[in-house]
Amino acid sequence: MTAWEDLVTAALLGTDRRPPATGGPRREAPVALLDEAAVATVRRRAGLRPAPAARRPEPAPGDPRPALPAAAARRLAMLLSDRPGTATGGRRGTSPDLMELLPQWLAAANARGFAAPPQTLPALLDAARGRTDLRPAALAFAGPRALWLARLNQDWRFALRAAPGGGATLPDPEDTDGIRQLWQEGLFAERVALLAALRARGPEAARELLAGTWATERAEDRLMFLDSLRTGLAAGDEPFLEQALSDRSRNVRTTAAELLSALPGSALAGRMAVRAGACVAVDHTGDGPVIAVEAPPECDPGMERDGVVARPPTGRGERSWWLGQLVEAAPLSTWPARLGGRTPQEIVALTVADGWQGELHAAWCRAAVRQRDAAWARALLGVPGAPEAGGPGAVSLAERAKLLGTLAGGERAGWVAGFIAAHGLSEAFQLLGVCAVPWSAPLGGSVVDALNIARDAGSYPWSFSGVMGLAERCLDPAEAGRLDALLAIPDDREDASPGAGGYWAEAFQRLVTTLRLRAAMLSELDERAS
Repeated sequence: MTAWEDLVTAALLGTDRRPPATGGPRREAPVALLDEAAVATVRRRAGLRPAPAARRPEPAPGDPRPALPAAAARRLAMLLSDRPGTATGGRRGTSPDLMELLPQWLAAANARGFAAPPQTLPALLDAARGRTDLRPAALAFAGPRALWLARLNQDWRFALRAAPGGGATLPDPEDTDGIRQLWQEGLFAERVALLAALRARGPEAARELLAGTWATERAEDRLMFLDSLRTGLAAGDEPFLEQALSDRSRNVRTTAAELLSALPGSALAGRMAVRAGACVAVDHTGDGPVIAVEAPPECDPGMERDGVVARPPTGRGERSWWLGQLVEAAPLSTWPARLGGRTPQEIVALTVADGWQGELHAAWCRAAVRQRDAAWARALLGVPGAPEAGGPGAVSLAERAKLLGTLAGGERAGWVAGFIAAHGLSEAFQLLGVCAVPWSAPLGGSVVDALNIARDAGSYPWSFSGVMGLAERCLDPAEAGRLDALLAIPDDREDASPGAGGYWAEAFQRLVTTLRLRAAMLSELDERAS
């Protein structure tokens, strides 16, 4: 570095005042300086000091997947060469954001089973290094050769950490001795990958392997291993999870209780149903049926063993905190029998006395998400066009988004389309994020109609930049044709924001251009490789 700085100083001061060290009577000073700079540049680019020859690395593994079609390979190079813009302010122009299209391109290429062109692997790894959201799809597309490269470059070591087992090859499923040896002697990442692979193939074998060394594992490792039981969780896991309720680590106990509460037939779920049922009942003494709530007076040791956290967060009352945890962990099938044989919709419609409605409904929301109960999710979401956008039970946009995740894709998209038609786009961004891509025709139509209404109202498009960005990535490319009518600059209304019409035309032009580019991307991936 010092020699390079000396060359830079000589160039700035001039060779008359600072002649190069290798100059002489037969070499002009400027030429000698440039020669030295050329040699130094090669040395800097090499990045290594001369050293004895090391053992050559093993050849990179092959990738048996088919090669990309030529047009798709060119498209990938273009997407990888794009860099985030440096412009500030709300105006983005009409050009598509190529970096935002890269995740969708990778997902489509992976779905078709293509291999990455070898020359693109460094750029793919660089892109995944800078964006953690790209890593799963980018590494899956890059394949085994990317892991080979990552072992040779410190900047790409993240790929080894992200790969199951650090990129190590797992034993064959029939190799019981190899599996046991890796479980007992392997690195933590390798053991986690092994457990996940076994769990995906046969839950019982993975659980037995874990049970054999459970007592000797570190608490943080037990927590990670326990989390792997979410895959294929079934009644056969209950005895092991019941033992984990007595674990020394509170986090392990809490995770075990959460998993058991997701098994409606478990003994823990039954205990929680009894506790929660004792707190919630129908009161018929008034003019009509009302849900009466009596929160638990204490958190006893049995509740704590079953995963109830005794100390509430700052600002929460103890009794309401305990009540929410009991109701959340109780099977939702408890409530129709407990509350007069009513359906979920009828239960949610009942008045809750003494200000307990928010707490009770929020706990039912969490239970519906945990137990993947679509009937209760529908009841808590309510009708999308209801005057109160929050529905009868959901307490926040985040809760509504989670409830929507329990519904099938078509039903989810239909509910969000109805919500947008009734309430506009101001609260729809989080809900749109849980809808399948590409958006269904009714959902895409409702988004475009709402954007058109906002444009006609004279608002700036910046207020809807999040939704517009989602539309660029999620709207069905087939919708591009019906957007052509929105590309003209509308006449400014007297009450409109100055210049809003031009900004809207620009935003719709970018949307149309992006949709057509997405259509071209998919078409290129479907071409036959040359």
